Amino acid sequence: MELHQTQPNNSTRASLVLVMGGALWGLYWIPVRFFLDQGLTGPWPGIAMYCAALMALAPLIWIDRHTLVREWRNLMLSGMFTGAAFSLYSISLVYTEVVRSILLFYLTPIWGTLLGVMFLGERLSLMRLAGLFCGLGGLFVVLGGSGFVPWPQNIGDWLALASGMCWALGTLGLYRASRISISGQVFAFVFGALILSLLSLLVLPEQALPSIAPNETIRILLLALLSVFYILPMVYMTIWPATKLSPSRVGLLLMSEVVVGIASAAVLSGEPFGLREFLGATLIVSAAVLEIVRK
Repeated sequence: MELHQTQPNNSTRASLVLVMGGALWGLYWIPVRFFLDQGLTGPWPGIAMYCAALMALAPLIWIDRHTLVREWRNLMLSGMFTGAAFSLYSISLVYTEVVRSILLFYLTPIWGTLLGVMFLGERLSLMRLAGLFCGLGGLFVVLGGSGFVPWPQNIGDWLALASGMCWALGTLGLYRASRISISGQVFAFVFGALILSLLSLLVLPEQALPSIAPNETIRILLLALLSVFYILPMVYMTIWPATKLSPSRVGLLLMSEVVVGIASAAVLSGEPFGLREFLGATLIVSAAVLEIVRK
């Protein structure tokens, strides 16, 4: 009986942490756009932050190195897809509007629910269907205004859509590899993002090294190191809950990013936030609440 009571508490705790982590993701566009303004184009904002995060993680990874070597196959599975999601999402913020990037990523609940049904034996309960209906309804309210058909319009849109698919696959790997340390999972996540970002230099526009004045290099390096204090807590608050919760639940709870992202973009970047966006955000928050209270 005691074990039975503990599990829901752990699930609730993980759900709340994930909602807070999602809120931090909603502000992630700010450092990406900041580094873009400093002359780091394409995938380079992400590359700068990933390298700094890996340097900070090095001591923890060294302590846990033997376990990570034994579990390298599972780490590759989760890191390849979650890292790809991180990288593609970061790059999409450079090539498209913040709101469009966030919302196209959040077709994730579709992929997460399908994976949960196919591979985890989950059932489509009425509560989960209601959550999906609210979440997807919110997305279409926000994307469907002014005659806009919710379909990718540029390379940034397609990258955001692909990042959502990769995240759904990656969270399935995290859920199945929960015995690996959280630091190991975070390392795989960030390392995978770095590798894909470097590979993207071969196919994306603006492949050349960014043109930064020599006297600006040190300042940008210091700013990249400071970004660790934002990036790593955000990633830890995403990865740990993802090892405790199913992919479909992770996809729904991370919708807190949508609310924070849309609101912050409206205030700080001048992107629109009116009645339509408010209604869409309300529906998306409702989806997260329905998922948290679902038994």
